[in-house]
Amino acid sequence: MIERYTRAEMGRIWTLENKYRKWLDVELAVCEALFERGEVPPEDYKTIKEKAGFDVKRIEEIERETQHDVIAFLTSVAEFVGPSSRFIHEGLTSSDVLDTAFGLLLTEASGLLLEDIEKLLSALKRRAFEFKNTVQIGRSHNVHAEPITFGLKLAVWHSEMARNRDRLLQAREGIRVGKISGAVGTFANTAPEIEAAVCVRLGLKHASVSTQIVQRDRHAQFFSTLAIIGCSIEKIATEIRLLQHTEIREVEEYFSPSQKGSSAMPHKRNPISSENLSGLARVLRGNALAAMENVALWHERDISHSSVERVIGPDSTILLDYMLTRLTRVVDRLVVFEDNMKRNMSISGNLYFSQQVMLALIRKGITREEAYRIVQQNAMEVWSKGGDLKDEIKRDERVAGRLGEKEIDSIFDLNYHLKYLDVIFERVFGST
Repeated sequence: MIERYTRAEMGRIWTLENKYRKWLDVELAVCEALFERGEVPPEDYKTIKEKAGFDVKRIEEIERETQHDVIAFLTSVAEFVGPSSRFIHEGLTSSDVLDTAFGLLLTEASGLLLEDIEKLLSALKRRAFEFKNTVQIGRSHNVHAEPITFGLKLAVWHSEMARNRDRLLQAREGIRVGKISGAVGTFANTAPEIEAAVCVRLGLKHASVSTQIVQRDRHAQFFSTLAIIGCSIEKIATEIRLLQHTEIREVEEYFSPSQKGSSAMPHKRNPISSENLSGLARVLRGNALAAMENVALWHERDISHSSVERVIGPDSTILLDYMLTRLTRVVDRLVVFEDNMKRNMSISGNLYFSQQVMLALIRKGITREEAYRIVQQNAMEVWSKGGDLKDEIKRDERVAGRLGEKEIDSIFDLNYHLKYLDVIFERVFGST
């Protein structure tokens, strides 16, 4: 299922081939910086540049013996380069390569996720304007509150996802960092200028200070940001699930003619995409917690974070790519039942105008407490016996003495609740 909604580009980022390619990019950038400082002879640098390569299967074969992935990688590269390979990895520690390459991989993955968010924003905006004036009951505590429009609900989702885009941009900057500072971050065998030059070549920033590793608070922020985006996806998915209740049925996930909803009940049309997304958001949150656990390592570094990141790096980015793509498809094809929205509005017998009635009475000189009591008593009659709040209000002598029939009629006007829609949409989407 995930493959249907995940772009091949995201999967390719996390292949062994691409990981080792990034490792080699880091090693070659260091060799280039050393060559420019006169620390690698021209003929050796030429050989390295022309011959440097690796073989994934050979690396795996060597690693089975050495039990060290970077040494296995370097041995494979040396087999391609020959004697000049003595200048590769000179003065470096494994984490110089691993962490700098990880920054490259996460930055690359972030670019695809940002594209995904833009596509979702576009879908949300299109549908927000489509249903800008489609009146729907707003609900609080799952109970009818006051009128909104379905377009306004979509605008809320759009605004939140735009904030997620900004969060991801900031988090990407946090992990777009490399380090070439040696075994404990002191530059004992490489000059700080080499680190700066390498990071510029790779499109990264250099860490201002590091131990053997780039500090993991950066990665905790990154994976927490992915989890927050997942939370927003779950929020949208949960709302769709609620609105698809048979008793409500104001929206529905698109259900194709050949689709099946249940092995036992042929009538079922279930919000499976939204349910799927709600569940997967939990995985992103779990991975974010794992990233937080990686912040506190022993002394200048231990290796406990490494095994975690081998899982959560690909899993979280591939998963979020899938979730954003699938949600965009749900939003694009979401079926909206405007007649059911109108039907549901009528269920509560105009109770959603209660605040307007109360405010009108207050403006006529009644205390807030007394106005609340009058309106609530009439509202409870409608709750318990049915009917319409407007009729109850008109029959109440306490109201009739202060509000004329035309005044009461003017209170029960939907436009009162929707008069600032244009202002809100301009705030969210700008002038259009």
